[in-house]
Amino acid sequence: MKLSRFEAAMRLVLEFNEAFNRQDLAGMMKLVGEDCIIETSTPPPEGIRYTGKEAITRYYQDFFHQSPQSRIEIEEIFGFGERCVMRWKCHWVSAQGEQHYVRGVDIFRVRDGSIRERLSYVKG
Repeated sequence: MKLSRFEAAMRLVLEFNEAFNRQDLAGMMKLVGEDCIIETSTPPPEGIRYTGKEAITRYYQDFFHQSPQSRIEIEEIFGFGERCVMRWKCHWVSAQGEQHYVRGVDIFRVRDGSIRERLSYVKG
């Protein structure tokens, strides 16, 4: 049975998130298009935009180095068109050993079987 565009996009985003939680950078990057754009939620108010697989790889390498225990818990995910929206809670442990989390939303654009855009927004 062929998946709808919505189902295919959501499955791709779920696979990306699973690789993120394993800190499997190679697994994440195989799902990202060469011309992908990622906009982070920090620093406020605009975050930072990374364009292209090489820049995105460096961003996640630095992120995992600074937050080795981070993980994303999906609260809700849905798709429409080539967009997929994921409400999440990101957990991490500070350098002092304190547990923290932040809630937010990512808006993904999936096209031709790869993630082309991830725009991140957080509460607070």
